[in-house]
Amino acid sequence: QVQLVESGGGLVQAGGSLRLSCAASGRTFSSYTMGWFRQAPGKEREFVAGIRGSGTTTYYADSVKGRFTISRDNAKNTVSLQMNNLQPEDTAVYYCAAGYSVVYMSGRNMYNYWGQGTQVTVSS
Repeated sequence: QVQLVESGGGLVQAGGSLRLSCAASGRTFSSYTMGWFRQAPGKEREFVAGIRGSGTTTYYADSVKGRFTISRDNAKNTVSLQMNNLQPEDTAVYYCAAGYSVVYMSGRNMYNYWGQGTQVTVSS
């Protein structure tokens, strides 16, 4: 069992930055692929970014490529999402997810554990 707790959300103006963090429990964190997803009101949850257990492979949604960076620290059991040049369309609840058999990092159903989410609001 893995428990995930997100932090770092908040209100920011367009063009600003935020850094989300996700703390994971358990002793096998490095064996999990980690992902960030987001869900805006009235929309389905969508993939944002993913990172393999070793940290050497990352994958991004086209909408955030070049603005967001995912990273992980396996010694601290954390995964982070640095978000730069935020835009109003980035407003959503952001979720951290962990999966032990993830083939496609963008696949929502690939992940086994989810955090409770953290709100990100970008004002224009």
